[in-house]
Amino acid sequence: MTLNSRFNAAVLSLSILMLVGCTTVGPDYVPPDDSWLQALETSVYGESVTLVPESDGAGAQWWQQFNDPVLNALIEEARIENPGLRIAGLRVLEARALAAAAGSALYPQVQTVGANAAYAKRSSGPGESGFSRWDAGFTLGWELDFWGRFQRGIESADAAYFASLANQRDAQVLLAAAVADIYWQYRVTEGRIVILNKNATLQSRSYDITKQMFEAGQQSELDLQQARTQYLATLAVLPALEQGLGQLANALSALLGRAPGELEGRLSGQTASRAVLPTNHQVQLTALPAALIQRRPDVRASLWAVAAQSAQIGLAEAEYYPSIAIGGSLGWSGNSLASQDSSGLLGVGPAVSWTVFDWGRIANNIRIQDARLQQALEVYRNTVLNAAREINDASLALDKTEEQRVLLAQTVVASERALEIANTRYREGYADFQRVLDAQRVVFTQADRKLQNDGQHLRALVAIYKALGGGWSPDAMHEMLPSSVLLEMQERSNWGELQSLQVGDEQAPPNQPVPIEVESK
Repeated sequence: MTLNSRFNAAVLSLSILMLVGCTTVGPDYVPPDDSWLQALETSVYGESVTLVPESDGAGAQWWQQFNDPVLNALIEEARIENPGLRIAGLRVLEARALAAAAGSALYPQVQTVGANAAYAKRSSGPGESGFSRWDAGFTLGWELDFWGRFQRGIESADAAYFASLANQRDAQVLLAAAVADIYWQYRVTEGRIVILNKNATLQSRSYDITKQMFEAGQQSELDLQQARTQYLATLAVLPALEQGLGQLANALSALLGRAPGELEGRLSGQTASRAVLPTNHQVQLTALPAALIQRRPDVRASLWAVAAQSAQIGLAEAEYYPSIAIGGSLGWSGNSLASQDSSGLLGVGPAVSWTVFDWGRIANNIRIQDARLQQALEVYRNTVLNAAREINDASLALDKTEEQRVLLAQTVVASERALEIANTRYREGYADFQRVLDAQRVVFTQADRKLQNDGQHLRALVAIYKALGGGWSPDAMHEMLPSSVLLEMQERSNWGELQSLQVGDEQAPPNQPVPIEVESK
């Protein structure tokens, strides 16, 4: 058979195998049954959440409704500097590289180029003589995706990439909620210190008055010691509040990637005005609970994890079948001898490898992957259930703290009026000093309770937006990571276009695969 006829036969065999090799083994991805979610009614939101014809869904930047420029600046800075969010962005980049590596399996996998040369010299006899010899060769091996093993690997890698993208968006949700939650705790603690100092000033005046009256013989020592006890007890609370304030500032610094103490200057100032917190907010949404839960980034990540693991079963099952590859080699050799001609070699043909006896290894690997798929399904269901619980818990807290806000506002007014009456009756001699001390204590306690409840109301509002999955944006890669980090990685390892390609539509259903642009070399 001539060289051309051999080459034609090899090409024909390759074409037939590629046409036949269109089988993909293993189960196709089937979305989990979420029909039970439709049973969730709007009552899961509570009274503080209303459905309106138009809104922005779960609130892309819900923190802006507080009209607090300090909070807005803190969250924006955290989205740039937070180490955890950067790590999530780097995992997206890593997953993209893994997807690109999985896609390269569709192309020839074995490529070898070799060359050598030699020169021989003979110096014995009447004269010197020598000759040279050289060889060059190229081999190529291409395993065909006859059973869809590589395709399943690509499906799994793509799904894992979108899971990493959803995890990055979930990190945005958690970060915004954490910054807002700690910020309101800081403001509440700051306001409690204002109330405590105000009450301590009032008690200090009462203590000075009783001391003067005791020294003048107009009061008993009991009134003096009671006034002193209450004043000192109030002051004793201050160190714990200041400690908590510093620790909250440190927690915010950590979220912003800063050293402890760097934020104190930005957070302090205008302390008296901070004692009054924004209240009586109402969440307005258009979607029902089921729809919002299904759009939560952590739920999406769990769903993509199910899709990624589903493809792993096909990968394991493909080991049952033979591996079919096309191999070829091209060589050329020559020398300087006139009596010998140069020669070339071309060889092309199929190669088959098949694990016939595996002693149950393949079957058990399939079972392992199936068990992992079931685990992923259970994780998804648990994530959905926790999402529904978090929404209901947050809306319940929002309702009840609003009810308490109304009642506590009335108790503060009543306690202040009671203190005014107690002071008047004490000056007129109709009541003893204990009534004044009791009234002062009640004013401080009720004002403190009201402020703490206002803070709990704000934290419940943050929690409901967190539970609804709000607070993320579809960042591009250059928005997930600073340009300095991307440039450093590009200089260290050539990333090609992987840093600049579009991230893709993670919100598409996993059962409708979304192709992602990757670079394969």
